[in-house]
Amino acid sequence: MKLTTRQLAQSALLLAICIISQYFKNFSVYITGPIVNTVIIIAVLSIGLWSGLMISLIAPVTAFFLAGSPIMAAIPLMFPAIMAGNAVLAVTVWYFQNKLNFRYRLPAGLIAASILKAAFMGIVIVLIILPLFGDNIASKLPKPEALPMVLETAKVTFSFTQLVTALTGSALAYLIWLPLQKYIKRSIE
Repeated sequence: MKLTTRQLAQSALLLAICIISQYFKNFSVYITGPIVNTVIIIAVLSIGLWSGLMISLIAPVTAFFLAGSPIMAAIPLMFPAIMAGNAVLAVTVWYFQNKLNFRYRLPAGLIAASILKAAFMGIVIVLIILPLFGDNIASKLPKPEALPMVLETAKVTFSFTQLVTALTGSALAYLIWLPLQKYIKRSIE
């Protein structure tokens, strides 16, 4: 696949928006999460699947370096799991938009992508990774006795919160995409 300078610049701009939003992660995941999901979706819709996948892979790494996370520091397997969850979102949106043909394919794809991302992360992180490696987190905590509370919070964060932030990001992306797609069509013509 040949990438144009324009596509690379657009992807870099979206990645910059994603990185800037990650400064708010310690303030609220309900701000950062929807923005990151919105950026991934807009990248897929406006630039292509490869752009959404690139952002899906880079976002967890930059989030870790900007905001830190004792869970991710203690369990490096979290990185590929979160990357894969983001990739599920990107691929599902792309599939619905480019491989299916029915009237409401984009809203249906956004909802399906949000549910699949949350389900994937819930299964892989909450049901597999945390039970197997959760005890590793205690060494990274200032108070190791807080481990049960940290694990419970992580279970909610990587399941229900993922669904809420993915659905919110999908709604934002849909609202942005409606006028943006018209602008893109006009600029191509």
